[in-house]
This record gives sequence, structure tokens and C-alpha cells, in this order.
Amino acid sequence: MIRVGVLGASGRMGQLVCRAVADDPDLALVAAIDPQGDGAPIGRMIGHPEIDVRVSAELDTLLQAETEVIVDFTNPDAVMDNVRWAIDHAINIVVGTTGLGPADLEELNDRLDHESRESNVIVVPNFAIGAVLMQQFAQEAAKHFPAVEIIELHHDGKVDAPSGTALDTAMRMAKERESYKGPDGESLAGTRGGDIEGIRIHSVRLPGLVAHQEVIFGGPGQTLSIRHDSMDRTSFMPGVLLAIKEIHGRPGLTVGLDVLLGL
Repeated sequence: MIRVGVLGASGRMGQLVCRAVADDPDLALVAAIDPQGDGAPIGRMIGHPEIDVRVSAELDTLLQAETEVIVDFTNPDAVMDNVRWAIDHAINIVVGTTGLGPADLEELNDRLDHESRESNVIVVPNFAIGAVLMQQFAQEAAKHFPAVEIIELHHDGKVDAPSGTALDTAMRMAKERESYKGPDGESLAGTRGGDIEGIRIHSVRLPGLVAHQEVIFGGPGQTLSIRHDSMDRTSFMPGVLLAIKEIHGRPGLTVGLDVLLGL
């Protein structure tokens, strides 16, 4: 039985993670951390009234609960401090919060080396298995098309743009193809989106959306579109549970669900 604590437990994703952990016979939900829900019984919030765990605002609650794996679904402003805390206290942590860039990952690698890798860290830009496959297909297609752009669409509560999945997809494709310089003329500033190694990313934020991404390739006389849609946040739960169960055997820093899937 793996003892799991969830950061951001009162949020939409946090409650789903808590419920998924509670539903899994191999896992035990032992701590729920969220400044917004201090003192609330998490069991009642997720349909498991038998779980006697109250939401706490204090990270030290994770130590008191003898947490073995932390799952972080908080926000970009808090996630690095949370991971640093987990490493300092030798607790494994699965990170689903987006917004970590190359410099952040480099810092985590350095910190893990300094701490003799007593804590394992898994950072996953997107836990949906279909999204991971979309990235794999896009990376392969990038070898054969001269031009590509990304359109990513998310709910209006998402604070970062572009998404971590879009950034990761662009960087993967950039490694597989020569740089392409498309037209960048704009009559309205920002219309052409952001540019990473010649790959344009366009971010859409609207109520009613969850998480969607389309990668559009162009070549002489043809186009290719690869798209993934998460219609419900439950699409992320199989990936979250996989990361929780795999982290003990993944020393140091692991980035991406594809590694866990053997892709």
C-alpha cells in the first residue's frame, strides 16, 4: 500500500486525484494539502466518507502522515517551492502542474544530485495517454514535413500559455527537423502566435474547453493534422496512478509519461 498525499487537494484536479487514489486498492490517501480548504474533510468531498483525512494548509502534515508519494496539482507560482520541499524532506513527488521550464528542470536535477537522490521526481506535462501518443506521432511526422504549427485550447481557468504540452511538443519536433521560417507579417500584434525554433504556437482559452491540442503540418500539395482532445479531466487519472506506482523505481528526475509507457 503506497501512502499518497495530494497538493491542491481542494481544486478540480486535486479532488479527482484524491478520488482516484481512494478508489485504487493499492493506494492510500493519507494527506490532503490546500490553503483554500483548511480543515474540510476530504473524504466527504470525494465520495469516500470513510476516509478520515482533513485538508490542511501545512506541508508538514505530509510528514506527520508518513507520506511516501506527493502528487502536485497546484499552480505555476507554487510548484517549484513544493518540489524543493519534497526533495529536502526525501519524499517522492509526481508533478502535474504545468509551467516548469528548462531552467527549472536543470535546478531540480542539480538539487537531486546534491541531495544524493533520496527523493525521486516525475514531471509530466500531460497525463492523458492519448496526448502522449499525439506527441510521439507529431515528433515522427516532423521529420517529413517542412512546416508545422500548433493550436492548443484549454479552459479559461488555465493561467499559463502556451501549455506545457504544447511547449514540449514543439521542442520535440524542433529536434527532428530543419528550422523553417514562415510568414510573420501581422496587421494585429500577436496574431501569428509565439515562435519556438520556427514552430508557431497559438493558445486559446475559453469556458467549456478542457484540454485540446492540434498539430498541423504543411508540405507541397498536402497537410497533415494530428489532434488529441480531453473532454473530461478523468482522462488524466490513469496516467497519474501509473506515475504514483512507478516513481519508486525511477531514481532522480523523470520527465514525461512516455518514459513510463516505454515509448
